[in-house]
Amino acid sequence: MSTLAHTMMTAARSADSGLAGPGELDRYPYAEAAAVDRVGAPVWDGADPELGRVGRRAAGSRGRGLHGQLVQQLGQMIVSGDLGADRPLVPEEIGQRFEVSRTVVRESLRVLEAKGLVSARPNVGTRVRPVSDWNLLDPDIIEWRAFGPQRDDQRRELSELRWTIEPLAARLAAGHGREDVQQRLADMVEIMGHAMAQGDALTFSRADAEFHSLLIQVSGNRMLEHLSGIVSAALQVSGGPVAGCDRPTEASLAHHGRIADALAAGDGGAAETAMRQLLTVHPEVERVVPAPREH
Repeated sequence: MSTLAHTMMTAARSADSGLAGPGELDRYPYAEAAAVDRVGAPVWDGADPELGRVGRRAAGSRGRGLHGQLVQQLGQMIVSGDLGADRPLVPEEIGQRFEVSRTVVRESLRVLEAKGLVSARPNVGTRVRPVSDWNLLDPDIIEWRAFGPQRDDQRRELSELRWTIEPLAARLAAGHGREDVQQRLADMVEIMGHAMAQGDALTFSRADAEFHSLLIQVSGNRMLEHLSGIVSAALQVSGGPVAGCDRPTEASLAHHGRIADALAAGDGGAAETAMRQLLTVHPEVERVVPAPREH
């Protein structure tokens, strides 16, 4: 096993990813609570009974600390429909319900606003926005939809989006034959092979995600490059059958190897064909969406 393969397989068992988004906390002053119409306010106790205190549960959030966990909890409630469109979100009530500080609440609402899930306006307060306003390409929203009532729609849409993006990216990437990139792709195939032999699905999935993300990033199309994070999120939450990788298999490994070989040979047509084969949906494979990731 190569040094890279060993390192990645070890790190995959303990790695945790996260993005923090600080700033603009004064956009959610507690003074707005008095002006918010309480009619139709959310019934917090009707949600997950384990959410009493955010700090008690290590939710799979891309943020860090209580802020990231609260973003995760509120985001899931909004996407699942527990907090419907136009519902008022009173920062003071959120702070009391989840036992977090006003700073944590304000920053969490700011993040949710950036994702299009809520809006904050003077004399109106903070309210949940309709689905049409959500940033459906945001990796967090992709995850929340995949684990909520819309999971079937999310899986289908992710599959269709990947079919649009990745075969083209594979064809384009064949024209950008950087040796370091070719080696990295080959390393990911090697790591997937070792992980499959050891029954290590976590390492396999992370190497798989890096393989697809890297391929898109070297396509030479900057607009496609911006979609690499979406594909990575799709691989982590879509449950694999849409990607031909629900479980590590010899077939999926072989398809990745053929893609890497075609890219190394500069054969765009072969790379595109191999990618389409990898993305082929097999009806006989049971489609199971995994439980939300816990860290």
